[in-house]
Amino acid sequence: MIDVQRGFINHNSRGVVPAVVELVDGWLAGGGAVVFSRFHNPAGSPYERITGWKRLRTADEQALVDELAPYVTRAAAVIDKGESSVFTEEGIRVFRQAGWTDLVLCGIDTDACVYDSAIAAYQRGYRPWIVTDACASTGGPEYHDAALLLASRNVSKTQLITSSSILASVSGPTGACA
Repeated sequence: MIDVQRGFINHNSRGVVPAVVELVDGWLAGGGAVVFSRFHNPAGSPYERITGWKRLRTADEQALVDELAPYVTRAAAVIDKGESSVFTEEGIRVFRQAGWTDLVLCGIDTDACVYDSAIAAYQRGYRPWIVTDACASTGGPEYHDAALLLASRNVSKTQLITSSSILASVSGPTGACA
């Protein structure tokens, strides 16, 4: 679950929160492991130097949305990151130690942190799955759609799935996806 944080919630992304919560809840109920990531934007970051973006600096902005707070204690890990991809040193260690081959990705922003994490996963030999209805872009639906279009080309259209299809797979006879 990538960066569903207070500082990323706006009129374009707010509507995805219930879908993310439902996905996290169903995934955990099916025996799957959840990793949360939280983006931090330190002073002097490339985001500030190049684009002038200074958000996600305060503890309030960096906090996960309240609806996800009950799930944090059950998480396999919480990764704090200062870059868009979840493939930080800590993220790589978590994924490697868990022995996962597939990563199911959801969150905010589809066109930044989710997409970048999917590409990084793919380039490192993991199979990324993007849960299309559990992602949103703060920039609006056109950015969300553009990211999914690029992912369908660069990762594969077959790696774009819905919440209902992934939750059906974890509640089915084969157990949890990893």
